[in-house]
Amino acid sequence: MKQTGTLTIMSLLSILFLTVHLADDIVRGYEKGGVSTLNAVAICTVWLCGTLLLSERRMGYIVVLLFSILGTGIPYLHMRGKGLGAAIAGTSGGFFFAWTLIALGVTTAFSVILSVRGLWILRNEKKG
Repeated sequence: MKQTGTLTIMSLLSILFLTVHLADDIVRGYEKGGVSTLNAVAICTVWLCGTLLLSERRMGYIVVLLFSILGTGIPYLHMRGKGLGAAIAGTSGGFFFAWTLIALGVTTAFSVILSVRGLWILRNEKKG
């Protein structure tokens, strides 16, 4: 599979995990779920455009890179301090909550690597 295909899949999975996780945050009361949630809709829309409409272009790689970097911070925000254990352990859907955080961290971190690699390849193609 080409690198861009892999990046597209990782980026789409990241968006999926982010939206599922946000919905879980709203259900658990960590997020209000009001009009401010529309910010997440806008962010995911721009991320999706960078992934699908700007594929293999410099701007597409940059958009995916920036949102992937931000996405890697979400697991950190939830796990800092006391972490997830006390608040989530034993609750309904606790496994799913923790799993989406880990999956989001993995897919966004890998998307960062692939985006940087894609930008590097574009840079080298212009030189040569």
